[in-house]
Amino acid sequence: MPIRSKLPHVGTTIFTVMSKLASDCKAINLSQGFPGFDSDPALLDLVNKYMKAGYNQYAPMSGVPLLRERIVEKAKLVYGIELDSESEVTVVSGATEALYAAITAVVNPGDEVILFDPAYDSYAPAVELNGGVPVFVSLSLPGFSVDWERVKAAISDKTQLIIVNTPHNPSGYVWTQEDLNTLAELIQDTGILVVSDEVYEHITFDGRQHLSLLTHPELRERTFVCGSFGKTFHVTGWKIGYCLAPSKLTEEFRKIHQFLTFSSATPLQYALADYLSEPSRYLALPDFYQKKRDLFCEGLKKTPFEFTPAQGSFFQMVSYAHLSDESDYDLSVRLTKEIGVASIPISVFFYDRKDPKILRFCFAKDDSELNVALNRLLKMKL
Repeated sequence: MPIRSKLPHVGTTIFTVMSKLASDCKAINLSQGFPGFDSDPALLDLVNKYMKAGYNQYAPMSGVPLLRERIVEKAKLVYGIELDSESEVTVVSGATEALYAAITAVVNPGDEVILFDPAYDSYAPAVELNGGVPVFVSLSLPGFSVDWERVKAAISDKTQLIIVNTPHNPSGYVWTQEDLNTLAELIQDTGILVVSDEVYEHITFDGRQHLSLLTHPELRERTFVCGSFGKTFHVTGWKIGYCLAPSKLTEEFRKIHQFLTFSSATPLQYALADYLSEPSRYLALPDFYQKKRDLFCEGLKKTPFEFTPAQGSFFQMVSYAHLSDESDYDLSVRLTKEIGVASIPISVFFYDRKDPKILRFCFAKDDSELNVALNRLLKMKL
């Protein structure tokens, strides 16, 4: 039976490909972005507590009220902003759902959506599935900062949405106050909306502060912020995220959300609500991950790679452009097979598969595993 694909150019994601290859080769998997260690046992005990207490039926569509209140408290503490838990906070099944629901809520056929290139691979397909037209604006290498003149040139009367990601995946670039101000100036007299992917909000380094787009008065009125407890509490398999947006945008967002998943796992929501009552559990995250980044980068200094330590996220990019013309895909596969360390070729994040000869490693692993991986990287042949 012939099937007319809605995404004919999309295949299996590189994350699935490399994780399978890592498993097949018994390699250390520094490719897919998930922690290599479990969450706090106290959080797991809370899930068990609520399961045994009978909290196993559908949660409210917008999320368990107590969890939404805890999210409001966190936003107040971290960003100094006031949110309404009833009309501006929605709990969803992972940040990817939040991104898809937000895009679907506001993008209609023919609308243009500006994406910063390279970008996380779910953005463009979500735009295309809603009939939108992705417009790619290249980030400035090697730092992956935003070239605002390029953004200005890309805006047209068809621009409906701009998708932001800070801290950025794959590069780890963290937006500055100047970035927020410039974006606000560019769109203040337009109807352009913003989706901001902020899943790594609590993972920034060297004293940098994550600046949520909701902290800017102009941007707050037109932005969906998508967050994830999976990244914050090392439970990516739970797929519990949230969307923060003004009430008018939230109303449209929930229209889509209710027909995607309707609600997310009830005992997990209650457990997270309890766990969030102690802010130190997320406020300590920058220091926790900076130690891992520093350990990994110190080891990388002994390899022939060139790199600048990541500003945020739990990824470190390395360049081998000065060493080889081998494609990043071929090199990532070869290193997985030959030395047992899996990475991600960042060409997969570029819409045109541009290959700047850079690999991305995830350092959200146990220190012992990182040390073994670093020792293996010393044996690579380039």
